Amino acid sequence: MEEKKKKVSNTTITRNTAEFSNMTDNIYETVAMLTKRANQIAAEEKKELHNKIDDFRSTNDSLDEMFENREQIEIVRRYERMPKPTLEATEEYLDGQIYYRNPAKETLA
Repeated sequence: MEEKKKKVSNTTITRNTAEFSNMTDNIYETVAMLTKRANQIAAEEKKELHNKIDDFRSTNDSLDEMFENREQIEIVRRYERMPKPTLEATEEYLDGQIYYRNPAKETLA
């Protein structure tokens, strides 16, 4: 997942709300779409993190081993420094990388 990550700012940026209603014509619909995409990104990152941490798991962990595993701590720190899923979803939306459709509107047309 890290290979496909692009440079996304870790800080919050003030945005023009008019940019967010281009695709849906409704800011609330856009926010709902961004929320769903952010949840997808967070689930992917969580799965990836758990897979990496499981590599360090052994059947007989002692208390000392759990505190001394520096590699595991570094992996967690790297994930903590990554941009938040909401920021990634916002960048994907503004770059036109999110596909969106509303089935309720399609049945009315």
